[in-house]
Amino acid sequence: MTDLVTWAELGGSLAAIGGAAYVRHAHPAAYWSTVGLPLSVVRLLASYSSTMDACGLTVEPSRWRALAVRAATRREVRPVPPRRGVIRPTTTGLRMRLRLAPGQEPADVAASAERLRHAWGVHAVHVRDVKPGVVELRLVGFDVLRKVRMPRRLDGGPLRIPVGLREDATAFLRDYRAVPHELVLGATLSGKSMYLRNLLTRLAVQPVALVGIDCKRGVELAPFAPRLSALATDPDQAAELLPALVKEMEDRYDLIKARQGIAPGTPEELITSDVWGLPEDERPAPIVLFIDEVAELFLVATRKEEERRDEMVTQLIRLAQLGRAAGIYLEVCGQRFGSELGKGATMLRAQLTGRVCHRVNDEASAKMALGDIAPEAVFAACAIAAELPGLAVVGDTSGGWSRIRTPYLSLADAAATCRATADLAPDVPALHPFRPYVPPMPVEASGPVATARPVTE
Repeated sequence: MTDLVTWAELGGSLAAIGGAAYVRHAHPAAYWSTVGLPLSVVRLLASYSSTMDACGLTVEPSRWRALAVRAATRREVRPVPPRRGVIRPTTTGLRMRLRLAPGQEPADVAASAERLRHAWGVHAVHVRDVKPGVVELRLVGFDVLRKVRMPRRLDGGPLRIPVGLREDATAFLRDYRAVPHELVLGATLSGKSMYLRNLLTRLAVQPVALVGIDCKRGVELAPFAPRLSALATDPDQAAELLPALVKEMEDRYDLIKARQGIAPGTPEELITSDVWGLPEDERPAPIVLFIDEVAELFLVATRKEEERRDEMVTQLIRLAQLGRAAGIYLEVCGQRFGSELGKGATMLRAQLTGRVCHRVNDEASAKMALGDIAPEAVFAACAIAAELPGLAVVGDTSGGWSRIRTPYLSLADAAATCRATADLAPDVPALHPFRPYVPPMPVEASGPVATARPVTE
């Protein structure tokens, strides 16, 4: 009987271990909430001082503290770690603030992030500078980019779009007011179209004019035609659309200049240098221009096409240099974007502040996107695996970068959103000639159709 009980207990233990391993692999969020979180908290509390000492993050105590310790305990005075704040559990990890000791800086803690990760048994540790002398540690319990689940609370707003999830489990926001123009690179099946799809559908619910240039006969952007204010599907149409956008930009500058007639006694709130300072009833709607496969605008075969290319590139550079103040923003997508495309390519790229690099076919393509702003991000972009579409490295001209992944959004759902928000497209008279034709929906397809399931299901 004793042997039977022992074997039963052993079998139960093995089943529990196997079940925990399965849950950790298949449902990492549930495993973290039930098992990983308590274990990590225990490790952190039990080994905090020794871990900080091993990482070189402790400092000698102050003279008064040393005298007090000697007087009260008569033991050796040991170095003290940074003062720890309250541990705040989250659905994906832990958050904790540290008050740095005199002489320490956030870079010292960031350099020890990998050691802290192993010591406390978490997936990753990210360091964020909160204010002088205080940093926040974000401990991530599992790989949040393997299966993207956007946070419930998203800090969005006008032209501030949550489009992906960062590796520290926070939302990546595409803020057009802060980063007006962006370059998105990626090889075929890297997730570039998914990124574009998420951007379009998030912008579709806002009063923003969406303009598309898709020289692949519109196969990428045509499904969103009900919400687009203009669409060009070949270089000839693009050569007509871009001058119209430049003329619209110039008209908006004239509007700003007319409002800028500064007279003595004019209130400061009426003085502006961009469209966002205009009164709301006079402010023109912002315009976001999406260019899919920008290389198609640069490639030429004849002398006549070369002249057309030079004109389009010049107009694009003007929009990139001057469009922000007029409320015109660029989203340029392609597989490669370098000097080999021709005259003006690198000058246009220099105006694109934001950079998003998905999986690319060679290191040179990653350098085109990130090499001039964050050289260390190039290695992260080259390490993106093919089985993780949508994973990308984002950066800007400030030098900061991080990994993100966009959530899956089917083309049918994105197209349905654009159809449902078609009436939100603002009226921009200059774009009327380029508005795409949208055939009326058949009566039988205007609503959901209920179908009987086979008996085998």
